[in-house]
Order: sequence, then structure tokens, then C-alpha cells
Amino acid sequence: MKVSAPHPPGRGVLDAARDRLRRGDLGSIPVAVGLVLIAIVFSSLNQHFLSAENLTNLALQMAATGTISLGIVLVLLLGEIDLSVGSVSGLSAVVMTLLYTQQGWNPVLALLGALAAGAVIGLLHGLMRTKLSMPSFVVTLAGLIGWLGVMLFLLGGAGTINLPFDRGIALLSDTWLPSWLGWALVVLLVGTHLASSLVTRRMRVAAELAVPSTAWVLVRSAGLAVLLSAGVVVLNADRGVPLTLVIFGGLVVLLDLALRRTVWGRRMYAVGGNPEASRRAGINVAQVRILAFVGASTLAAVGGVLAASRLAAVNQTSGGSDILLNAIAAAVIGGTSLFGGRGRAYAALLGILVIQSITNGMLLLNVDSSVRFMVTGAVLAIAVAIDSLARRGAADGST
Repeated sequence: MKVSAPHPPGRGVLDAARDRLRRGDLGSIPVAVGLVLIAIVFSSLNQHFLSAENLTNLALQMAATGTISLGIVLVLLLGEIDLSVGSVSGLSAVVMTLLYTQQGWNPVLALLGALAAGAVIGLLHGLMRTKLSMPSFVVTLAGLIGWLGVMLFLLGGAGTINLPFDRGIALLSDTWLPSWLGWALVVLLVGTHLASSLVTRRMRVAAELAVPSTAWVLVRSAGLAVLLSAGVVVLNADRGVPLTLVIFGGLVVLLDLALRRTVWGRRMYAVGGNPEASRRAGINVAQVRILAFVGASTLAAVGGVLAASRLAAVNQTSGGSDILLNAIAAAVIGGTSLFGGRGRAYAALLGILVIQSITNGMLLLNVDSSVRFMVTGAVLAIAVAIDSLARRGAADGST
């Protein structure tokens, strides 16, 4: 029996990259280019845009909506949609606040109560989608309206419930890491990334699969170290790394690892790519969909808690305004396909960074909100167009 020779290091990866570019699958390249252009344009128009104070505020602004967008990534991977995440985030925040301020619960238990409320709502959505075969658009549209009503009912005539600003939940958005701890996180993240990449490379070599060169692995980890170090330097120049950013970033890393390294994650991509083929392969498609909706609602609850912490209150607008639209737009702009089967957790981070940078820059320039909405809509349309072209290129390449 003839054994095929292993792929030369780096060659298979380069061929795969060229193939993706030929099919129009640009990955995160458009987002990276867009962020550079945004930084150049707004910093040239307002020198305060790249200041440490403004970038720290930007980090605070994107944590809550970015966390909600993580849940949107989960359902989009399956070709589904969740329109209820804004209302679920607001309702969960109200549940947490009532348990904490009026029932006297411990802050941690109140937080767990909010997460449990989000998970139960997601479970209900998933069962309606799978057991009743209702379209996710209709299920979550009903949830958007219904859970908003429940939130308003719980708020009652008060309309606003304040959180103690000097303790408990409110401190989440007013806690800053000391300088040494920020640098320790950089070392931990870069070291983990490098070790993971080297282990993965060794396993692929053993399986005689295409692998990147060791030099490329080192370059990638060095690039990550440079980006994280620059971020820590800027944030430490103001108040330090905010705890909410650490929470958001930690959720992104954990979800990305779960999607790429676990059986559940592989099933998510399989079902999103071809549900029928997944069913024939023995995957419980209904279970995968239910878990996706549970994850989306639970992450929406986390985002609601972060938003309530930043405001130190909940009110009738919690989870409202443009939170839902920005969460969906962030996931799509970051590179998650609306058609399912393609995307990563980092899409939420990249996408919300684009949206919040545009919003922040225009606010600094006192640009009317109408222009901001038009610009954000144009960016979203471009992202979907790129995704559509990539799918067309993949279809043409397979024929």
C-alpha cells in the first residue's frame, strides 16, 4: 500500500488561502481594512478620537452590545435569526435588579437568576422552533414583543429602578484592572495562543494534513502580542483595562474555543452548512438548534446585566433603542454569514468595534444621528454583499 507524502509545511495553508481569495472569501480582511480607514478618517478630523480617554470609553460602550452580538453569531451559524435578544436583555436585567434591590438577594445569586431567566426563554424559543416547526423569525418576533411586555409589567408604574452605584452589580462597569494585571493577561493570552497553535500544528503533522510553518505560527502570536500590548498601553494611560471589556473578551475566547474545539461546535457548523446531511450523519439537529437559542438568550442576559451595570439602573428603554439592530449588524459586519455555516465568535468583537467606532467618531464630530444610521446601514449592506459574492464564488467553484 502506497502512503502519500505529507504536505510540505505551509504549502497547503497557502494553497487554501489562495483558494479562499479566489472564491471571494476574504475572512476578516475587509473588517481590518475598514477599522484602519475609520481610525485614519476620524483621527484626522478630531485628534481626540485616538486619545486614551476616548478609546477607554469606546471599550466600555461596546461590551454590552458586543456580548449580545455573540449570541446572534450562534443562531446565524445555523441560518436562523433571533429578534428577541434586545427584549430578553432588558427583561433579564430587570429580573436581576428586582431580585437584588427588592428581594434582598446576594448580587451573585441575582446575576445567576438573570442568566437562568435568559436560558429558560431561549429554551422556549428553541422548542417552538423545533417541536412546532415555527420559523425562527416569527418565534423571536413574538418574543421581542412579548418579553418587552413582561419587562414593562415587572417595572410597573415606577418605570426606573436604580442600582446602588457604590457596590454590587454597578461596580462591574466601574472596576479597572491594575497595570500589572493587564500585562499579566497579555502574557497569558499570547502564551495560550502560541501553545494552542503549536499543539494543533503537531497534531496535523501527525495526521499528515496541511500545516502552517513554525515561523508563521510565531508571527501570528507575535502579531497578537503587539495588538494586545498596544491596547493595554492605551488603556493604562487612562484608567486601566475595564473589567467589562475583560468579561466580553473572555466570552469571545471561550465561545471561539467551544466552536472550534468541541463536538458541539463542529455540529453547529455542520448543521448550519447542511441540516439534512447532518441529520443523515446522525446529528440531533433539533438539539443543536435548541442549544443555540439557549446560548443566544443567555448571552443576551449577560449583555443586559452589563448594560444595567453601566447605567446603574434599569428602565423602560432597557434593551431597546438600536441595541438589537446593532447586535445583528455587528455579527454580520464581523464576517458571520446570514446563510449559515460560516463565521466565528470573533465576528462579534470585530463587528461591534466597527459600529461603535463609527458611532463614537460621529458623536465627536457632532454629526446628526440620521447620517450615522445611513453610514452604518451602508457598511452592513457592503458586508452582506461580500458574503453573497463569497457564496456565489463557492458555488461556481464547486460546479
